[in-house]
Amino acid sequence: MKASPVVVISGLVVVATGGFIVGRISSDGDATAAKAEVSRPERVRPGGAVPASGEGAQGASRSADARSGGRGAPLAEKLQKMETIMRGENQLDRSRALLALIDQLAPGEFEDVIAQFRALGITQNRLGEYSMLLSAWAKVDPFAALEYARNNTQGGFASSTILSSWASIDPDAALRWAETNFDGTGANPFLVGVIRGIAESNPQRATELLKGMPFGEQRAEALAGMMQHILKQGPEASRGWIMALDDERLREGAMMRMAEPLADVDPKGTAEWLVKNPGQASNRRLDDVYETWAGKDLDSAIASLNTLPVGDQRSIALGGVISREASNDPKAALALMDRYPGDVNDGVVRDFVRNAAGKDPEIAANTISRITDEGQRNATYQRLLWRWLETDMGKAQAFVQAHQLPEQVTRMVTRRVQELQGRQ
Repeated sequence: MKASPVVVISGLVVVATGGFIVGRISSDGDATAAKAEVSRPERVRPGGAVPASGEGAQGASRSADARSGGRGAPLAEKLQKMETIMRGENQLDRSRALLALIDQLAPGEFEDVIAQFRALGITQNRLGEYSMLLSAWAKVDPFAALEYARNNTQGGFASSTILSSWASIDPDAALRWAETNFDGTGANPFLVGVIRGIAESNPQRATELLKGMPFGEQRAEALAGMMQHILKQGPEASRGWIMALDDERLREGAMMRMAEPLADVDPKGTAEWLVKNPGQASNRRLDDVYETWAGKDLDSAIASLNTLPVGDQRSIALGGVISREASNDPKAALALMDRYPGDVNDGVVRDFVRNAAGKDPEIAANTISRITDEGQRNATYQRLLWRWLETDMGKAQAFVQAHQLPEQVTRMVTRRVQELQGRQ
């Protein structure tokens, strides 16, 4: 049996590398996954676990002949070809060539090819190819692939990718393996890949598995893996899916994760949805949604802002609109702030300063005094002046001399000037 390019590509759809934790956004990403996958050296664990199913006996009985033999060219030649492919600079050409090579591999050759691939070093730019190899192996011998991943990798990327690929064609077998091979406490990390693998074909079953997981990183990763498939159903259906989650923390996490991509296709509906469902997640995403909306249709975003009652939501929404306008036209954004003096709080001013600084640091600096909280005001001065001194030291120093700033700010300016002049 061989993995066709179409099968391999379909397996890539289920690969996700997000680090979203329900209730917050993690900074982990592809680079972290790459680092984790190469942090454990290649080794074979004596007496490795035997898969507990009938399929496992078949998968575990691979003959030594399969490892050396194969389809057409000798294994050594395929290994050399893989290395040549991976040294190419054009990603599209690499992918095409690797797909062709994968189609020539016998089931027993994947382990050697993947070991050689990993020995070359996995970088963020190579995770796609790594996923292709793992997904293809999962199609022809998932048990061997998973045993290899457990013995030689860490971080969960490899096993999750394999399980996703397997679950997309045989969800029952993949789920049975995931449940049988987890003997720890807390969330089962193997379910992340299974959920991702079945989310497209059976979102209801994937949702039930997701809801059964306890709060934590694994559930967050599973949620991130489901997101692309839920969003395909459209904005209204996606929002309905989120609101049907009866676990409040899971619902809040889904709202946090999906509000921005929903705003890209339906800013009005997404903004109205968040306003009608106040809470931590909606408040943290409302400004992002209005910022997206203002970028698409500023007049409509302002019109919607005018319908909101005075309070936190109105100020948050204003901050989003100001953020977008300040990055394009700081003077227009400042004029817009002056239209809503009762809604401008410290957060709105900070949004303006942060986004206007790159375009017009002087107008941004002159607005910092509107921040009422002394600590936040001083910190904002320091952040802006730190960058401004680097881009235009003369104007930044002139601003400092023309304004009576707190001593801690002027001390920082003095140190920064000395540091920059020392580099010259």
